Order: sequence, then C-alpha cells, then structure tokens
Amino acid sequence: MARDPKDKPNLDAAYALETPEDNRQLYGDWAETYDQSFAQNMDYQLPAHVARVFTELGGIGPVLDVGAGTGLLAKALSTCSDVVIDALDLSADMLAMAGQKGIYRTLIQADLTKTLPIEPAQYGGIVSSGTFTHGHVGPDALDKLIALARPDAVFVLSVNAEHFEARGFAAKFEALAPKITDYHLRTVSIYGANGDRAHTHDKGHLAVFRRA
Repeated sequence: MARDPKDKPNLDAAYALETPEDNRQLYGDWAETYDQSFAQNMDYQLPAHVARVFTELGGIGPVLDVGAGTGLLAKALSTCSDVVIDALDLSADMLAMAGQKGIYRTLIQADLTKTLPIEPAQYGGIVSSGTFTHGHVGPDALDKLIALARPDAVFVLSVNAEHFEARGFAAKFEALAPKITDYHLRTVSIYGANGDRAHTHDKGHLAVFRRA
C-alpha cells in the first residue's frame, strides 16, 4: 500500500512496506533523521548485538553489511574490530548517510530480491541487523548471500522473531544445511530499556552460521 507523503516515517510504516518502491520512498524520507528519531529514541540494540557476536566468533573481513542503512552496524563493528566493511542497501539516501560515517570501503545500492552486482565468494563475513523483518526481506535472499561468501565465512544475521516464524526461516535453514555449518540461533532484545515501551519485549533471532 502506498504511503501518504504527509505521514512521518516510523516503525509501523516500515513494518507495513510492500514493495521496493515503498521502501525507497520511506527510507528516502527517513534517512537524515533515522539515527536520532529511530535508533536513539528507540534504544535500538540489534547493531550492537550483531557486532558483538561476529567479533566473538573471530569473524574476518572483508565484511558485507546487508541492509546497511545509515551505517549503525558498521559503527558498532568498528569499535571492536578493524575489518574492511562494504555496505549494501536498497536506499541511495540511507547509503549517503552511511557514507558520511567514513567507515565503509564501498557503498553498493542494490535490491536483494534481484541479481546483485557482486562477484561470488568475495566476503569473509556477512552481517545484517534489521533487514530480515516485517515488510522487508524474507528467507529466499539467503541463497544469494551464501553465494557471496568464502568458505568458512561467518554469518550473523538478525531476523525479527515474529517474521522468522511467519515466513518459514526455520524450514529454509534446514534446506540450507548442505551449504552451511555451525548453525544456531541466539535470541536478543531488539530495543533497550530506554525505548518505546510498546516494543520493549520485541525479540530478534541472530542466525549464526558459517559457509561450508
């Protein structure tokens, strides 16, 4: 459903996205204020969780940050690792904000539901926070991401817990068993105690695995 241009971007609007064009419009409007109006005000914790687990597992670069947005995950990762990071996102406006952080090697604007402009087996790690969620990306994109990774590459991908169940991620990971190793889930809080009380109990699963 098309969004009314007068509506301010917010979490409910993001969860209701239906098409790539809806996505581009919402995040184009949200890009300049996203870090404060969403991440700070909601006490958004997913980027820190993903960065921590990737580092704990000894993840190496280069790393592809999938659905990089304004670069919150790369910022978190840069505090605990010196790996080279590339950004992949559908929104040119969000990538422009990410580029201002001065962390990424390359900014790649692309649609995960279509052919990606990246050669296979390029990355030693693939991470994502907030992309696999309502109104965004489903489990079918996992095949493409696995193809971009080198053998033994570490993956840490956050998936909204409700989205995980509704879209059949468990069955997808079972089907991917020949291509991955060490697969397990870690459940974390998406938002901290200082965020919107309505979302205090929202959970995300960190899908952790390596490419076989």
